[in-house]
Amino acid sequence: MPELSQEDLDGIYAFAVQLGKDAGRLLLDAARLRCSDDREPEQDHVEKANAVDLVTQTDEGEETYSKGTSRDYLIDDEPTWCVDPLDGTVNYIHLFPMFCISIGFIVNSVPTIGIIYAPFLSQLFTACRGRGAFLRTHDGPPQPLPLVRHPVPPMPAKAPSGCVFSCEWDKDRRDRPDSNMHRKVESFVNMAAEVGGRDGKGGMVHGVRSLGSATLDLAYAAMGAFDIWWEGGCWEWDVAAGICILQEAGGLVTTANSPDDPSTAPIEDVRLGSRLYLAIRPAGPLEMETGRQGQERTVREMWRRVRQLDYSRPGA
Repeated sequence: MPELSQEDLDGIYAFAVQLGKDAGRLLLDAARLRCSDDREPEQDHVEKANAVDLVTQTDEGEETYSKGTSRDYLIDDEPTWCVDPLDGTVNYIHLFPMFCISIGFIVNSVPTIGIIYAPFLSQLFTACRGRGAFLRTHDGPPQPLPLVRHPVPPMPAKAPSGCVFSCEWDKDRRDRPDSNMHRKVESFVNMAAEVGGRDGKGGMVHGVRSLGSATLDLAYAAMGAFDIWWEGGCWEWDVAAGICILQEAGGLVTTANSPDDPSTAPIEDVRLGSRLYLAIRPAGPLEMETGRQGQERTVREMWRRVRQLDYSRPGA
Protein backbone atom coordinates (compact mmCIF):
# COMPACT_ATOMS: atom_id res chain seq x y z
CA MET A 1 0.00 0.00 0.00
CA PRO A 2 1.19 3.63 -0.47
CA GLU A 3 3.12 5.19 2.40
CA LEU A 4 1.14 7.46 4.68
CA SER A 5 2.17 11.09 4.31
CA GLN A 6 2.81 13.36 7.26
CA GLU A 7 -0.42 15.13 6.33
CA ASP A 8 -2.24 11.80 6.54
CA LEU A 9 -0.72 11.10 9.97
CA ASP A 10 -1.59 14.58 11.21
CA GLY A 11 -5.22 14.02 10.26
CA ILE A 12 -5.32 10.59 11.89
CA TYR A 13 -3.63 12.04 14.98
CA ALA A 14 -6.23 14.80 15.31
CA PHE A 15 -9.02 12.27 14.86
CA ALA A 16 -7.49 9.94 17.48
CA VAL A 17 -7.10 12.76 20.02
CA GLN A 18 -10.75 13.73 19.66
CA LEU A 19 -11.81 10.07 19.76
CA GLY A 20 -9.85 9.61 22.98
CA LYS A 21 -11.57 12.62 24.55
CA ASP A 22 -15.02 11.47 23.48
CA ALA A 23 -14.45 7.87 24.60
CA GLY A 24 -13.02 9.06 27.90
CA ARG A 25 -16.17 11.08 28.56
CA LEU A 26 -18.27 7.99 27.90
CA LEU A 27 -16.06 6.06 30.32
CA LEU A 28 -16.50 8.76 32.95
CA ASP A 29 -20.26 8.85 32.40
CA ALA A 30 -20.43 5.08 32.79
CA ALA A 31 -18.46 5.27 36.03
CA ARG A 32 -20.73 8.01 37.38
CA LEU A 33 -23.80 5.99 36.44
CA ARG A 34 -22.53 3.14 38.59
CA CYS A 35 -22.67 5.51 41.56
CA SER A 36 -26.15 6.81 40.76
CA ASP A 37 -29.36 5.86 42.56
CA ASP A 38 -31.02 5.84 39.13
CA ARG A 39 -28.96 2.92 37.90
CA GLU A 40 -30.93 -0.23 37.19
CA PRO A 41 -29.61 -3.27 39.11
CA GLU A 42 -27.25 -5.28 36.94
CA GLN A 43 -24.12 -7.32 37.19
CA ASP A 44 -21.24 -4.85 36.89
CA HIS A 45 -18.77 -7.40 35.57
CA VAL A 46 -18.21 -11.02 34.71
CA GLU A 47 -15.21 -13.26 35.25
CA LYS A 48 -13.20 -14.62 32.34
CA ALA A 49 -10.32 -16.87 33.40
CA ASN A 50 -10.42 -16.27 37.17
CA ALA A 51 -11.56 -13.91 39.91
CA VAL A 52 -9.16 -11.13 38.82
CA ASP A 53 -9.63 -11.52 35.05
CA LEU A 54 -12.76 -9.43 34.59
CA VAL A 55 -14.69 -7.75 31.82
CA THR A 56 -17.43 -5.13 32.07
CA GLN A 57 -20.03 -3.99 29.57
CA THR A 58 -17.89 -0.89 29.13
CA ASP A 59 -14.86 -2.72 27.72
CA GLU A 60 -16.67 -5.50 25.87
CA GLY A 61 -15.27 -4.23 22.55
CA GLU A 62 -11.79 -5.45 23.37
CA GLU A 63 -13.21 -8.89 24.09
CA THR A 64 -14.25 -9.49 20.49
CA TYR A 65 -10.58 -10.28 19.95
CA SER A 66 -9.36 -11.51 23.33
CA LYS A 67 -12.18 -14.03 23.83
CA GLY A 68 -10.66 -16.10 21.04
CA THR A 69 -8.80 -19.23 22.01
CA SER A 70 -5.78 -18.82 19.72
CA ARG A 71 -4.81 -15.23 20.61
CA ASP A 72 -2.85 -15.06 17.35
CA TYR A 73 -0.86 -11.90 16.75
CA LEU A 74 -2.85 -10.17 14.01
CA ILE A 75 -0.86 -6.96 13.45
CA ASP A 76 1.18 -6.76 10.25
CA ASP A 77 2.68 -3.96 8.14
CA GLU A 78 -0.76 -2.60 7.22
CA PRO A 79 -1.91 0.49 9.16
CA THR A 80 -3.83 -0.91 12.12
CA TRP A 81 -5.86 0.50 15.00
CA CYS A 82 -5.17 -1.17 18.36
CA VAL A 83 -7.65 -0.01 20.99
CA ASP A 84 -8.40 -0.88 24.59
CA PRO A 85 -11.73 0.78 25.53
CA LEU A 86 -11.01 0.24 29.23
CA ASP A 87 -7.57 -0.48 30.59
CA GLY A 88 -7.64 -1.06 34.33
CA THR A 89 -10.93 -2.95 34.49
CA VAL A 90 -10.49 -4.05 38.12
CA ASN A 91 -9.72 -0.44 39.07
CA TYR A 92 -12.85 0.73 37.26
CA ILE A 93 -15.03 -1.84 39.04
CA HIS A 94 -13.70 -0.65 42.42
CA LEU A 95 -13.79 3.04 41.34
CA PHE A 96 -10.04 3.37 41.84
CA PRO A 97 -9.19 6.20 39.43
CA MET A 98 -6.34 4.47 37.56
CA PHE A 99 -8.29 3.42 34.48
CA CYS A 100 -8.24 4.82 30.97
CA ILE A 101 -9.05 4.59 27.28
CA SER A 102 -6.05 3.59 25.17
CA ILE A 103 -5.86 4.15 21.39
CA GLY A 104 -2.89 3.07 19.31
CA PHE A 105 -2.33 3.43 15.57
CA ILE A 106 0.34 1.15 14.16
CA VAL A 107 2.22 1.57 10.87
CA ASN A 108 4.71 -1.02 9.58
CA SER A 109 4.31 -2.85 12.91
CA VAL A 110 5.50 0.26 14.81
CA PRO A 111 3.25 2.15 17.28
CA THR A 112 3.03 5.52 15.52
CA ILE A 113 0.17 7.34 17.28
CA GLY A 114 -0.75 6.91 20.93
CA ILE A 115 -3.64 8.39 22.90
CA ILE A 116 -4.27 7.64 26.60
CA TYR A 117 -7.05 9.39 28.49
CA ALA A 118 -7.66 8.82 32.21
CA PRO A 119 -10.95 10.68 32.73
CA PHE A 120 -11.11 10.51 36.55
CA LEU A 121 -7.68 12.16 36.62
CA SER A 122 -8.32 14.55 33.70
CA GLN A 123 -5.03 13.42 32.17
CA LEU A 124 -4.75 13.12 28.38
CA PHE A 125 -1.44 11.74 27.03
CA THR A 126 -0.85 12.05 23.28
CA ALA A 127 1.97 11.34 20.83
CA CYS A 128 2.58 11.07 17.10
CA ARG A 129 5.92 9.79 15.86
CA GLY A 130 8.12 12.75 14.97
CA ARG A 131 5.76 15.21 16.68
CA GLY A 132 6.68 14.74 20.36
CA ALA A 133 4.69 13.48 23.35
CA PHE A 134 2.39 15.63 25.47
CA LEU A 135 0.21 15.72 28.58
CA ARG A 136 -2.95 17.81 28.81
CA THR A 137 -4.80 18.27 32.11
CA HIS A 138 -8.19 19.90 32.72
CA ASP A 139 -8.28 21.23 29.13
CA GLY A 140 -5.12 23.22 29.76
CA PRO A 141 -2.32 23.70 27.23
CA PRO A 142 -0.28 20.60 26.30
CA GLN A 143 2.93 20.10 28.26
CA PRO A 144 5.79 18.28 26.52
CA LEU A 145 6.97 15.02 28.07
CA PRO A 146 8.87 14.29 30.19
CA LEU A 147 7.61 16.98 32.53
CA VAL A 148 11.07 17.64 34.01
CA ARG A 149 12.96 18.87 30.93
CA HIS A 150 15.60 21.45 31.91
CA PRO A 151 17.65 19.39 32.03
CA VAL A 152 16.09 15.93 31.80
CA PRO A 153 17.59 14.08 34.79
CA PRO A 154 19.99 11.21 34.09
CA MET A 155 19.39 7.69 35.31
CA PRO A 156 20.83 7.30 38.83
CA ALA A 157 24.47 6.25 38.81
CA LYS A 158 23.63 3.10 40.77
CA ALA A 159 20.31 2.32 39.10
CA PRO A 160 18.03 0.58 39.88
CA SER A 161 18.96 1.95 43.31
CA GLY A 162 17.35 5.36 43.59
CA CYS A 163 14.62 4.52 41.07
CA VAL A 164 10.86 4.17 41.34
CA PHE A 165 10.07 0.69 40.01
CA SER A 166 6.67 -0.07 38.52
CA CYS A 167 5.33 -3.60 38.06
CA GLU A 168 2.05 -5.51 37.85
CA TRP A 169 0.89 -8.85 39.26
CA ASP A 170 -0.92 -9.94 36.08
CA LYS A 171 -3.99 -12.18 35.97
CA ASP A 172 -2.06 -15.47 36.10
CA ARG A 173 -2.29 -16.37 39.79
CA ARG A 174 -1.44 -20.08 39.59
CA ASP A 175 0.31 -20.99 42.84
CA ARG A 176 2.77 -23.47 41.39
CA PRO A 177 6.52 -23.73 41.90
CA ASP A 178 8.33 -21.62 39.30
CA SER A 179 5.10 -20.20 37.88
CA ASN A 180 5.11 -16.72 36.39
CA MET A 181 3.58 -15.41 39.62
CA HIS A 182 6.37 -16.91 41.72
CA ARG A 183 9.02 -15.59 39.32
CA LYS A 184 7.50 -12.13 39.53
CA VAL A 185 7.38 -12.18 43.32
CA GLU A 186 11.05 -13.18 43.49
CA SER A 187 11.91 -10.39 41.06
CA PHE A 188 9.90 -7.81 43.02
CA VAL A 189 11.71 -8.75 46.23
CA ASN A 190 15.06 -8.57 44.45
CA MET A 191 14.28 -5.03 43.35
CA ALA A 192 13.21 -3.94 46.84
CA ALA A 193 15.99 -5.62 48.85
CA GLU A 194 19.04 -3.81 50.14
CA VAL A 195 22.05 -3.43 47.86
CA GLY A 196 24.18 -6.55 48.21
CA GLY A 197 21.26 -8.61 49.48
CA ARG A 198 19.63 -11.49 47.66
CA ASP A 199 23.04 -12.83 46.52
CA GLY A 200 23.95 -9.52 44.94
CA LYS A 201 20.59 -9.00 43.22
CA GLY A 202 19.23 -6.47 45.68
CA GLY A 203 18.14 -3.32 43.86
CA MET A 204 17.24 -1.01 46.78
CA VAL A 205 14.75 0.92 44.66
CA HIS A 206 13.12 4.00 46.16
CA GLY A 207 9.69 2.43 45.82
CA VAL A 208 7.62 -0.28 44.13
CA ARG A 209 4.36 0.78 42.47
CA SER A 210 1.47 -1.20 40.96
CA LEU A 211 -1.22 0.94 39.34
CA GLY A 212 -3.30 -1.89 37.92
CA SER A 213 -3.00 -0.40 34.42
CA ALA A 214 -0.10 -1.22 32.12
CA THR A 215 -1.12 1.64 29.85
CA LEU A 216 -0.82 4.21 32.64
CA ASP A 217 2.45 2.63 33.85
CA LEU A 218 3.94 3.48 30.45
CA ALA A 219 2.39 6.97 30.44
CA TYR A 220 3.88 7.72 33.85
CA ALA A 221 7.26 6.45 32.71
CA ALA A 222 7.01 8.85 29.76
CA MET A 223 6.11 11.62 32.21
CA GLY A 224 9.20 10.79 34.28
CA ALA A 225 7.23 9.82 37.40
CA PHE A 226 8.34 6.17 37.08
CA ASP A 227 11.94 5.30 36.25
CA ILE A 228 11.47 1.63 35.33
CA TRP A 229 8.54 -0.56 34.31
CA TRP A 230 8.94 -4.35 34.05
CA GLU A 231 6.11 -6.63 33.01
CA GLY A 232 5.09 -9.84 31.30
CA GLY A 233 1.65 -10.96 30.22
CA CYS A 234 0.22 -7.83 28.60
CA TRP A 235 -1.43 -7.91 25.20
CA GLU A 236 -0.68 -5.45 22.43
CA TRP A 237 -3.80 -3.36 23.11
CA ASP A 238 -2.49 -2.86 26.66
CA VAL A 239 0.79 -1.31 25.50
CA ALA A 240 0.63 0.02 21.92
CA ALA A 241 -0.38 3.58 22.79
CA GLY A 242 1.93 3.72 25.82
CA ILE A 243 4.95 2.48 23.87
CA CYS A 244 4.42 5.20 21.26
CA ILE A 245 4.13 7.90 23.93
CA LEU A 246 7.15 6.70 25.90
CA GLN A 247 9.40 6.34 22.87
CA GLU A 248 8.38 9.73 21.50
CA ALA A 249 9.18 11.27 24.90
CA GLY A 250 12.69 9.77 24.71
CA GLY A 251 12.18 6.57 26.68
CA LEU A 252 13.41 3.08 25.89
CA VAL A 253 11.26 -0.07 25.65
CA THR A 254 12.89 -3.48 25.25
CA THR A 255 12.24 -7.06 26.33
CA ALA A 256 11.66 -8.04 29.96
CA ASN A 257 13.68 -11.24 29.61
CA SER A 258 17.46 -11.18 29.78
CA PRO A 259 19.40 -12.58 26.82
CA ASP A 260 22.05 -15.24 27.41
CA ASP A 261 24.77 -12.62 27.93
CA PRO A 262 23.09 -9.53 29.39
CA SER A 263 26.39 -7.64 29.65
CA THR A 264 27.06 -7.52 25.89
CA ALA A 265 23.84 -8.38 24.05
CA PRO A 266 22.43 -5.58 21.88
CA ILE A 267 19.42 -3.78 23.36
CA GLU A 268 16.72 -3.76 20.72
CA ASP A 269 13.28 -2.17 20.63
CA VAL A 270 10.60 -4.47 22.00
CA ARG A 271 8.45 -6.59 19.69
CA LEU A 272 4.91 -5.35 20.19
CA GLY A 273 3.36 -8.82 20.40
CA SER A 274 6.02 -10.39 22.61
CA ARG A 275 4.09 -9.87 25.91
CA LEU A 276 7.47 -9.12 27.59
CA TYR A 277 8.27 -5.48 28.33
CA LEU A 278 10.96 -3.45 30.11
CA ALA A 279 10.62 0.32 29.90
CA ILE A 280 13.04 3.03 31.03
CA ARG A 281 12.02 6.66 31.35
CA PRO A 282 13.55 9.48 29.27
CA ALA A 283 17.01 10.28 30.60
CA GLY A 284 19.65 12.97 30.24
CA PRO A 285 23.44 12.52 30.20
CA LEU A 286 25.52 11.66 33.27
CA GLU A 287 29.21 12.57 33.32
CA MET A 288 30.79 10.45 30.55
CA GLU A 289 27.64 8.68 29.32
CA THR A 290 24.77 9.77 27.12
CA GLY A 291 21.16 9.47 28.18
CA ARG A 292 20.75 6.39 25.98
CA GLN A 293 23.83 4.79 27.53
CA GLY A 294 22.36 5.43 30.98
CA GLN A 295 19.11 3.78 29.92
CA GLU A 296 20.95 0.76 28.52
CA ARG A 297 23.06 0.50 31.69
CA THR A 298 19.83 0.38 33.69
CA VAL A 299 18.39 -2.28 31.39
CA ARG A 300 21.42 -4.52 31.95
CA GLU A 301 21.22 -4.05 35.72
CA MET A 302 17.54 -4.97 35.57
CA TRP A 303 18.24 -8.09 33.55
CA ARG A 304 20.67 -9.23 36.27
CA ARG A 305 17.96 -9.00 38.92
CA VAL A 306 14.77 -10.37 37.37
CA ARG A 307 13.62 -13.88 36.52
CA GLN A 308 12.79 -15.05 33.01
CA LEU A 309 9.05 -14.96 32.36
CA ASP A 310 7.12 -17.37 30.13
CA TYR A 311 4.30 -15.73 28.20
CA SER A 312 4.51 -17.47 24.86
CA ARG A 313 1.85 -17.07 22.19
CA PRO A 314 1.26 -18.21 18.62
CA GLY A 315 2.19 -15.98 15.74
CA ALA A 316 4.28 -13.39 17.62
